Amino acid sequence: MIIVIGSVVTTPDIHDAVLDLSLEHVARSRGEPGCISHNVHVDCEDPARVVFVEYWTDMPALLAHFEVPASRDFVKRLRKLSPTPSDMKIFEAEPRQIA
Repeated sequence: MIIVIGSVVTTPDIHDAVLDLSLEHVARSRGEPGCISHNVHVDCEDPARVVFVEYWTDMPALLAHFEVPASRDFVKRLRKLSPTPSDMKIFEAEPRQIA
């Protein structure tokens, strides 16, 4: 399983636009092959930070997601809005049950 954790910083004048754009992106992404979960959250400790948490079946599914024209457009639009570069980390993980 692939886990993606990303974030972007907003300002009061762009916050709602970033959230609208982000909600549209995650809703669309959830329907892509290999997407287990794709969510966006506002950081409770820093409301100017929007956090993305994604789970993908494997790296090929994530790479295919990156190539979807709407995903590429989302990144371009987000970069134009945010005053700072976004952050993204990709992890490979194995789910485990703890008894």
